[in-house]
Amino acid sequence: MQTAQQNATADSNVGQQSTAPSLPYDPMYDPLKNPTPGTGRDYAPTYWIDTAGEPPADDGPIQGDTDAEVVIVGSGFTGLTAAIFLAQNHGIKATVLEANRTSWGCSTRNGGQAQCAMGRLSRSQWIERYGLDAAHRLHEECLAGMATFKELIEDIDCEPQPGGHLYIAHRKRQMPDLEKEARLLRDTFHYDAQILDADTVKNEWLGDQETVGAMHEPEGIGVHAGKLAFGYHRKARALGVKIHPSSPVQSWETRDGVHYLKTPGGTVKAGAVGMATGGYTSQSLHPQLKNRLMPILSNSIVTRVLTDEEIQASHLHTRQVITDARILRHYYRLLPDNRLQIGSRSAITGKEAPNKKYEDMLIGDMHRKFPHLQGARIDYSWWGWVDVSHDLMPRIFQPDPTRTVYYALGYGGNGVMYSAQAGRRLAQLIAGDGGGLDMPIFTSKLPYPNVKEMVESQAFAPFRRIGQRFLYHWYNFKDERK
Repeated sequence: MQTAQQNATADSNVGQQSTAPSLPYDPMYDPLKNPTPGTGRDYAPTYWIDTAGEPPADDGPIQGDTDAEVVIVGSGFTGLTAAIFLAQNHGIKATVLEANRTSWGCSTRNGGQAQCAMGRLSRSQWIERYGLDAAHRLHEECLAGMATFKELIEDIDCEPQPGGHLYIAHRKRQMPDLEKEARLLRDTFHYDAQILDADTVKNEWLGDQETVGAMHEPEGIGVHAGKLAFGYHRKARALGVKIHPSSPVQSWETRDGVHYLKTPGGTVKAGAVGMATGGYTSQSLHPQLKNRLMPILSNSIVTRVLTDEEIQASHLHTRQVITDARILRHYYRLLPDNRLQIGSRSAITGKEAPNKKYEDMLIGDMHRKFPHLQGARIDYSWWGWVDVSHDLMPRIFQPDPTRTVYYALGYGGNGVMYSAQAGRRLAQLIAGDGGGLDMPIFTSKLPYPNVKEMVESQAFAPFRRIGQRFLYHWYNFKDERK
């Protein structure tokens, strides 16, 4: 748990309190349409924000021109952990610029599931794409990331729910692939994944009525995402990091190797810049990021507190993190206060996001899985953008070796855990300590939508959402066929 001394140190810096919002939450924000995420907007109405307590003190918006050795753009999990490791490991006290409120984007809109994963690909897909040696190193990086995450949360009261990750098959045709993946994990990666039959899952773990079997992985931790974000924030400020909300980067110039980041209150002159803006990366932030990510929306709902009878009837015997094996997957778990949280895909565009049909779809999915919860009121409903790279793997990279610009992006929905390790790696790169980072995620740029040379003109990019609509229909067909 964060100590009283750390809280006092962080929250007494220059006598600041948390900067209040100047604009309401915008439910239709869209990173492919809006030039910036806004300035000083309030949080989305998530369970995490409502139950995390008061946001921690910050350093206020940028007021006047100022200098910084390193600027981190984005105060989410990645940005804050990068700032923590820059201070702890490299003696660099960064300045963090946030467009709205601290951890306003992905970090307070996710499902709070820390899994031993990065991006969207399985270990077998790593082998197919990169070869066995690289796959082994990526697996070790995942394990190191989980160790980093556990170390960081030791003194943060983020309600950890350890025990592993349950991967649910909802169609019998999925089981051979799960069994093959589990063998690969055990035999090749020495990672103790186990197959469970449907009766074992339903009677001993949870009564998901879609279950035909599952794979259990030993690593997985559920956390309270809001308390984790605020804990990272306090930890960073206690180390001397400056965090400035309501300070979006409106324009960016680089002259003679020095970066000039214009915000509404003044220009920050920086020797190096790390970008950690996740699914809220605007198209105009930096040329190296234009069209490099495909932001997609995910919906989440949280029920009222369930009764003991509802929990027993639904056989909710585990509080471990759970996902199903759909392409358009669901993620869910029983929270410490006995609410059920479940999330999945949402709308295509920000304009469509508030349409209640997406919430109703998710409620219907919950009822199908847990029919005894049909009387459970929904207390929280929100949506948020996920930063999916076009090859489904993240990157922590310096895209131009002649310029001190870096990014850590593209987790594809698996950023709760890996963002901590990505923050550590981003700090290493910025500090010039990138030796040994020879894995594919550290040695190549985020790709364009189509990696063929003929479309690197970016001509394909504006039509991505037309393709996304088609893919969602196709994925839904593949997911639900018998």
